[in-house]
Amino acid sequence: MRILPFLYALLLLMLQGAAGKTLSRGSPQDCERRGGFCSHGSCPPGIGRVGLCSVHEFCCRSRWYP
Repeated sequence: MRILPFLYALLLLMLQGAAGKTLSRGSPQDCERRGGFCSHGSCPPGIGRVGLCSVHEFCCRSRWYP
């Protein structure tokens, strides 16, 4: 029973981390301001998704971008 408070705290931390992983919806101009580019379908290998440009386009940005 001592482990339950630790499991509860771990669950809360995981939920907070998952909330930060949502993709923000914006426009191609917003994406460019963030240092990214719009890509249809998916981002190229090694490039991460940082938002949405439209329903079918993702805002992609290099993981090494500051």
